[in-house]
Amino acid sequence: MGIEEFLRLNEEKELLRLSTAGSVDDGKSTLIGRLLFDSKGVYEDQIASARKASVNQSAGPLDFSLLTDGLRAEREQGITIDVAYRYFSTPRRKFIIADTPGHEQYTRNMATGASTAHLAVILIDARNGVLPQSRRHAYIASLLGIPRVVAAVNKMDLMEFRQEVFERIREEFAGFCRRLEIRDPEFIPISALLGDNVVEKSANTPWYAGPSLLEYLETVPIPHAGNLADFRFPVQTVIRPDQDFRGFAGQIASGVVRAGDAVMVLPSGRASRVASIATYDGDLRRAWAPMAVTLCLEDEIDISRGDMLVHPRNVPQVGRHIEAQVVWMNARPLRTRHPYLIKHTTHVVKGTVAEIHHKVDVNTLDPAPAAELELNEIGAITLETHRPLFFDAYARNRVTGSFILIDPMSNETVGAGMIRQAAQTAHEAEGPVTTAEREERYGHRAATVWLAGSLELAGAVERKLFDRGHLAHLAPPRGLLAMVLNQAGVIAICPVETLEPEVVDRAREIVGAERFAAVDAAALGEDVEAAARAVCRLLEERGIIPAQGEKLEEGGGI
Repeated sequence: MGIEEFLRLNEEKELLRLSTAGSVDDGKSTLIGRLLFDSKGVYEDQIASARKASVNQSAGPLDFSLLTDGLRAEREQGITIDVAYRYFSTPRRKFIIADTPGHEQYTRNMATGASTAHLAVILIDARNGVLPQSRRHAYIASLLGIPRVVAAVNKMDLMEFRQEVFERIREEFAGFCRRLEIRDPEFIPISALLGDNVVEKSANTPWYAGPSLLEYLETVPIPHAGNLADFRFPVQTVIRPDQDFRGFAGQIASGVVRAGDAVMVLPSGRASRVASIATYDGDLRRAWAPMAVTLCLEDEIDISRGDMLVHPRNVPQVGRHIEAQVVWMNARPLRTRHPYLIKHTTHVVKGTVAEIHHKVDVNTLDPAPAAELELNEIGAITLETHRPLFFDAYARNRVTGSFILIDPMSNETVGAGMIRQAAQTAHEAEGPVTTAEREERYGHRAATVWLAGSLELAGAVERKLFDRGHLAHLAPPRGLLAMVLNQAGVIAICPVETLEPEVVDRAREIVGAERFAAVDAAALGEDVEAAARAVCRLLEERGIIPAQGEKLEEGGGI
C-alpha cells in the first residue's frame, strides 16, 4: 500500500471523541497510557523517557501514567490538574481523548473537556466502589448531553477479579444513572496496570462476556454530532469582494440547506431563497452541519454578523428571558444583576442573571438555595438579555442551546450555560411589544393575503384561519392598512377582483415581500370550501401558518 492510499484510508476512518474522568488515584492516566501504548499511539522517545522515570517507582518496568501526564506540576502532585487532549488510532477508528481531572475543584475543567464528547469513560476504583465523585462525573456527563457512558471498574486485580465486587458496583451505579436518564451505561471490569480487558479480553474474568474497552470503543455506534432536522445558520461574516458577489459566511450549526430553499433572517423576519452555496472548491447543491459555507441569497437583504438564517417553517425560540443551567468557572462568584456579556453562536449581547433558582449538589442531585454561585458550582438560573436570542433547548441542539458568560471588564470567560427553555416570564415587560413577540404568541406569521376571488371565499378563508386558532381579519385592499395589521401580528385577507400587476407590486412594496402573498383563487377549487382549504395549504407552504397538528416550539411553525 502506497503512502497516499494509507493517508486516504486513515482520513476515511470514523472519529470518536471521548472524555475520561475518575477520582484521584483511580488509575485514569494509567488506563490512557495503556491504550496509547498497546495501540502504538506513542513515540519511542516518549516510551524511553517513561521507562527512565519509572526506574525508581513501584509501577513496574513502565509507569503508563507517565505517557499522559505531561505537566511538571502533575508529576509533583501525583494528580492531573488540567484538560489534555490525546490522539490515537487503530485500524478501525480514530480517537480523541479529553483527559479531564477528577477532583471536585476541577468541575469546570471536566465540563470543558466533555462538552464535545460522543462518549464518557468514568473510572471507578473496585476497592472503593461508587464514590460521590463517580456520581458527580455521571451528572456532568448527563448535563452535557453525552449520549453514552462507560463505567470502567478498574483495579479488579486488587480485588482478585471477584465477580460479586463488579456486580455490586454495577447495580449501584446503574441505579444512579437511571435517575439521570443515562440509558444503558456499559460496565467493563479492567486492570489498567496489567492490561486486563483494556485491549484484549482477559482470562481472569471468565464470568464477563462483554467486550474489552478498546473493542467497545472501536464498535460503539457514533451518534451524529449535530441535529440534521432544524436548519440553523449563524452568520459569522458578510463577504463582498466586489459588486457582483454578496455572501454570508458561517458554520452550519444544525440541519441541511439546499440551493433554492426558502430562508428567513432573524431577527428581521425578512425572507428570501438560497441562490447558491459557495465554497472554496466550488458551489454545492446542498450542505449540512457542521460544514462551513457561504450562502448567497436571491434578494438584497440587510444581514450582519450575529443574525441567523433558518427555514421559515422551522424557527428557533426567540426571547430575552431564558432558563438555563450554568457551570461557574471564575473565582469571583456569579451574582444576580451583575452585567455580563453573553456569547451565543456568533451573537454577543449584554445581559444579566435575573435569578438564581438553586445550585445543585452534584453528588446527591439535591437542589439547594443559593444567592451566588462559587467557582465550580452548577446552578439553575434565569438569564435576561438586552436583545433577543434565537435558541433551541440544549437537549435538542448543542450549538444553539449553549452560551458562555464573559466578564465585560476583564474579558474572561466566567461561565458556561446550557439552555433548557424560554423562561415562564419570557413575555417582555419592558419596551414596546414587537411583531416577532406577537407572532410567537399567536403561533403564526403576520402576513397579507391579496386574494383574487369572491368576498364569500375571503370570508371562508378568514373563518378557517380563525377556527384553527389564528388571528385573521378581512380588510379592504389597502397596502398601508394591511401593513398596520401585520405589525399587530394579524393575517390580513384583502379580497380583490383581479391581480393587477401594478397594484400588487405597490402593495408588496408597502407590506414587504416576505409578508406578502398574492393568490389567484380561480384554479384552486370547484367550490368555496375546496378553494378555502387550498388557500390554507398555500399559506402552510409559504410558512405563514403551521400545518395542522404542528406547534412552533416543535419545529412545525413559521
